[in-house]
Amino acid sequence: MASLTHPPSDVQFLGVDSEDGYRRTLVCYAAPDGEPIEAFFFQPAGSEQRGAILALHQHNSQWKIGKREIAGLVGDPFQAFGPTLARRGVTVLAPDSIGFESRMRNTGWGTPLAPLLKKPHSTVEGWLQYYNQMAHRLVTGDLLIRKILEDSAAGLSVLQSLTKSDTLGVIGHSFGGSTALFLAALDTRVDYCCASGSVCSYRRKLADQTALEGSLIIPGFARHFDFDDLLRCVAPRRILVVSANTDPNSADAEELVHNALPTFGEMNCVNHLQHLRVSGGHTLDQERFHAIVDWMVSQVSG
Repeated sequence: MASLTHPPSDVQFLGVDSEDGYRRTLVCYAAPDGEPIEAFFFQPAGSEQRGAILALHQHNSQWKIGKREIAGLVGDPFQAFGPTLARRGVTVLAPDSIGFESRMRNTGWGTPLAPLLKKPHSTVEGWLQYYNQMAHRLVTGDLLIRKILEDSAAGLSVLQSLTKSDTLGVIGHSFGGSTALFLAALDTRVDYCCASGSVCSYRRKLADQTALEGSLIIPGFARHFDFDDLLRCVAPRRILVVSANTDPNSADAEELVHNALPTFGEMNCVNHLQHLRVSGGHTLDQERFHAIVDWMVSQVSG
C-alpha cells in the first residue's frame, strides 16, 4: 500500500452559503492532469471541528447530479451526508466525479444523431459521455478507475490543506462506495472508510449477470484479485461495510467480510472491520443513513 498523495493545487472559493448549523462553500481546484474539479466544502458553524471526510456521490444514472445530492439540494435525502455530518462537527469535502454535474462533457454523437436528443444532457447523452470516459481511456492503455482515484486523492490533499486535520475519512454509497473502498485500499492517508451498497465480488456479479459500473472494468483484475482483497488492504485501518440482503451490488458482502477478517485478526484489530447487514434493497434508507453517520462521527471522535 502507498499514499496516492498529490500536492494540492490552489483552491478557488466561488461562493459561500450559511445554513442552519454549517457553512457550505463552493470551491474549485485542479486535478493532477489540470482538469478543474468543483466541490462543496462543508464546515461546522461552531468552533469545534473534528476530523475531515471526503464524501463521494452515487451514480444512479443521474448525470446532472453529483455534489448537490451530498449537499441535500437535490435527489435522495438519505444521500445528504454533507449537512448532517457538518452539523455534528465534521468537515466534509464533496467533489463532482468525472462525468457528473459540473464535469459532464460532450458526447460526440455527430450531426446525424444530434436531433435524436430532445434536450441537453439527457439520460442517453449522459450515459454516452460517461461511457466515453471509460472507452477512450481503455484504447489508449489507461483506465477510468485510475482517473477517478487520482481525482479522489487530490480531494484528500485539498482536505488536508484546508483543515490541517490529523484524521481523514472517506464515505460513499454504490459507485461512491466502491470508489471509497479502492481509495482506502490504496491511499494510506485514509484512516477510516465506509463503503455502502458496493461490496460484491466480481465472481458473484459475473455469476448473477449483474452489470459492472464503468470504473470497475479493469482488464484482468478479476483473475487475480477481488473485493475481499481490497478489504484486506485496508487493515489495520478502520472500515464499515454496509449491505442489504436484496441488493445485487452487495450480494455476497457477508462472505467477503468473513474472508478478510483473518487479516485484521493477524494485526490484532478484528474490530476495525465492521459489517452492517440489513433487510432491504440497494437504495439507502433512514436506518442505514443514520447508522453510517453515527459510525463516521464515532471514528472522528476516536
